[in-house]
This record gives sequence, structure tokens and C-alpha cells, in this order.
Amino acid sequence: MLSEAARSHRAEATAQEWWRGAAIYQVYVRSFADSNDDGVGDLPGVTGKLDYIASLGVDALWLCPFFTSPMRDFGYDVADYCDVDPVFGTLADFDALVAKAHSLGLKVIIDQVYSHSSDQHPWFQESRSSRNNDKADWYVWADPKPDGTPPNNWLSVFSGPAWDWDSRRGQYYLHNFLSEQPDLNLHNRAVQDAILEVARFWLKRGVDGFRLDAITFAMHDPQLRDNPPSPPEWGQERPFDLQQHIYNQSQPEIADFLERLRDMTDSFGGRFTLAEVGGRDPLPEMRALTGGEERLNSAYGFEFLYADKLTPALFARVADSWQDSDASGWPTWTFENHDAPRAISRWCRGAEQEQFARLKTLLLCSLRGSIIIYQGEELGLPQAEIRYEQLRDPEAIANWPRTFGRDGARTPMPWKSGAPNLGFSGGEPWLPASQSHAPLGVDRQESNDDSLLNFVRRCIGFRKGSSALLRGAMEIVEAGKDLLVFDRQSPGQHLRCVFNLSEGSIAFRSGHRRLLTTGDVHGAELGPYAAIIEEIEKR
Repeated sequence: MLSEAARSHRAEATAQEWWRGAAIYQVYVRSFADSNDDGVGDLPGVTGKLDYIASLGVDALWLCPFFTSPMRDFGYDVADYCDVDPVFGTLADFDALVAKAHSLGLKVIIDQVYSHSSDQHPWFQESRSSRNNDKADWYVWADPKPDGTPPNNWLSVFSGPAWDWDSRRGQYYLHNFLSEQPDLNLHNRAVQDAILEVARFWLKRGVDGFRLDAITFAMHDPQLRDNPPSPPEWGQERPFDLQQHIYNQSQPEIADFLERLRDMTDSFGGRFTLAEVGGRDPLPEMRALTGGEERLNSAYGFEFLYADKLTPALFARVADSWQDSDASGWPTWTFENHDAPRAISRWCRGAEQEQFARLKTLLLCSLRGSIIIYQGEELGLPQAEIRYEQLRDPEAIANWPRTFGRDGARTPMPWKSGAPNLGFSGGEPWLPASQSHAPLGVDRQESNDDSLLNFVRRCIGFRKGSSALLRGAMEIVEAGKDLLVFDRQSPGQHLRCVFNLSEGSIAFRSGHRRLLTTGDVHGAELGPYAAIIEEIEKR
């Protein structure tokens, strides 16, 4: 049931749907720009680079967590939801960042971590102190089985059981990630109320939206039933993959909480809510969490982020899933982020990486939905190689060497090719700056009109000037072995988008007015990783 405040703002919010078709730039704050030379990126560093972000033509930036944290999971273990960790700056620094971003026409989206907190959060410290305190039921506690083992077979994403024993309470607590990240009990209405107050705090400070981290883990099966085993054909890179995660995530009650959140964000007008949805089959859940006007505005999944190859068949399957109607929600697409290996290293291992990066950019900018560009993606950065002794990512350390890990996509942003630490910091960076990124530095690409960086700017600008790309319908025309063709159409524009996703040349049907190309296009033949957007003129 919508509140009166939300109802009064609903028409205004609809008119202010700046996020439909928006291009969003993701900033992993620790690795973006270091203003005080301590080796860790910070909020003043981001503020100093906002002109660069705005120059890309994007509509918004998304900031990864900067909240008070012991940094066991580098900010995704929050000890105070309403303050800035000193390593990143102060609340005044955050306010200055928002003010400058808004002056440049940029919206600001921040991460919110509602599924778990740090074990250092005062809520958890009180909850673990006894079984009858005011916050005793704010986290997920359970008695052991008669033999002393954990309550069920649930596994942690970061390896091992998802339960840790706490001698103070004489019970186990649930943690879907690190043991230092206990799961909040969002079945508890009081916990929901507290989380909504956190959101209100940041909305009052001027943020324009939230990206909801790991939101499908926000509730659990109250009966604590065992998860069934996964079939062998699913693959088993980690112990976590050995189970079907039916009971420790993706509970239907999550949608009810998100309706409360949407009601509150709508009361501020023009705000954006974006869910991260993981799992093997996220598309139905993405639609469920975004359907209608009372749930979230948008969601994204990991279909592209974890894919080891980009194929027309994959693209068609995923894109078609969002073609029902706007009632199914508005999709958001991302090919790279801080949780996945760089797309170039996953999708193109040959000598054509720069051309592939251009094709990938044009493809992303052609999609129906909002799009996210991860820092350094506009430079064509490959996955950095990190030695075991240099790893900082707890998931990578726990699962070494069976997964890529996340550190290789989190190395410092290369601002100056010849500078120490590639211009990121005057101190030793928290992760080493990758020398493989030096030739791709911002300074070198800025001075080259034909660089990937400037091509990205042209693609984003083309998208913003096209009614068909921003909000038009999408229809797959062909999804063969290597050739991908789809149409984007609005009342005033009809575009045909053609992509060769192979290292060889391929013929295609042409004959329309060409608006934008990348790679070798000769007549009706596309060279390796070439692409073209044509306009089909009305007769």
C-alpha cells in the first residue's frame, strides 16, 4: 500500500525517470584515485576526477562502499551504515563529492549492503551478548544439532560452512560470506525499519539512488531446511557450487521488504533502485523483484559477468528475457564490475583485443535498458595478474587457484602511463598497479583522437542522441554462430545493429544508411569483431 507521500511523488518520479537508458559509471573507490598518498583511493580522489567521469558523457556514477568498516571484505562488511571510514575521508568529503557531481549534471548512486553487516557493528555486538537483549533477534541465530554440528548444510560463498559458533550465546550464527559478515534477520520488522532509516539518511544527503548488494541473500528459510546437492553438470569450482541454494537465499518475502524500500525512495522523488541478483537462473528473479510500479526500478545479473565467451546465442537468450513489457521491469546491463574478471580477458584471448573492446562498447551502448561501465573498462584494461602473495581478496585466497579471484579487476586506475604507480598514488598502493595497463593510461588515450577512450565517448554520445537506443523496443533479427543482428525501434527511429563476434570475416545484409561503425566494414562484409549501426529509413 503506497503511503500518501509516495503517492504524491509518483507522477513526479515517473517524469524524472532519468535512469531509463542511463549510462552509469562504477567507481571502486579504493582503486580509483588516492588524494593523500596512503595507497588507498578515497572520496576526495573521486571528487578530483569527476570532470573526467563527466567527460565520458555518462549520466551517473555508482560508488562502491565507503562506510566505516574493518575491511575484511573491503567495505562490504559495514560497521556503521551512516558514516564514512577514515581511510576514505569524512561525511563532509562525501557531501562535497555529491555537490560537485550534481553541479556537473551527474547523479550519485551508492551501494547499500542489507543482507549482512560486520561483526563489529554495534547491532551484532549487542545481539551476540545474550539471548534476551533488545537485538537478540536482529541476526540469524540457531541451536546446534544434538551432535554439536551446525543447524544445517548451508555453505558460505567464501568456503566452508555458513555457520559460526558463538560461545557468548551458545548458538551458531549465519554468514553467507565471511564469518566476520553475520547475516541480518530481515524477517524481523524492527531490522527492516532500521535499514530503511539508513536509506533515509543517505537520501537526505542528496544521493540519487541505491545499488543493493547481494539482496537475494537478505532473507533465509525460517525452517532452516538443508539445501539439495547440485547436479554434476553445473560445474563445481567452489564448495559453494555443490549446492542448489534454495533455502539460504531468494526467499519470496524479500519482495515485500523491497516494496517498503521503494515506497520510501519514491517519497523523495526521482530516485533509482537497482538490485544485484546472482544465482544460476537469475532472470525470473530479476523480473519478480522489478515487476510493476511498487518494487525496484531495475536489476542486473551475472549472465555476462561470469560468461567465459560472448556468443550470439547467449546474448539472444538473455536479451529476449526482458522483452515482455515494461511491466516486467527495466533491465540494467553490465559486462564488467569489481566482482568479475575483466571481460576482454574472458572473451578475447587473441591479438584483436583492442578491436574487440570497441565492439563490446558499441554492443553495450546498443542494449535496451540502463548500462554500467566499470572503471577502466573505457580504457580496455585486461585482467591484471596478481601473485598469490599479493592477493587481498578473501574469496580468491580461500579458493586459490580454482577461481580468477577479484583482485585482478580491482587494481589501481592507470591515470599516467609513465608515473609511479601509474599516477594512482604517491604511496605504495593497496594492490600493485599493473604494468600491463601502462600503455592504456588515461593520459595517452586522451591525446589520441582514435583511442578506445574517445571511441567510448562517441558511443555514449550516440546512444544519448538516439531515441531508439535510449528507450526503444528491441527485437533479435539473427543470432547465428558468429553473427548477431537486432533492431532497436522508437516511434521516430528504426536502427539495425549488426555485430561480428568472431575473429574471421562474415557477410551480412546491408543497404541502409550507416551511422556508426567499428572495425573493417567493406560493402556487405564485416571484418573480425567489426560492427555497424544502420538506420532503416521509413518509406
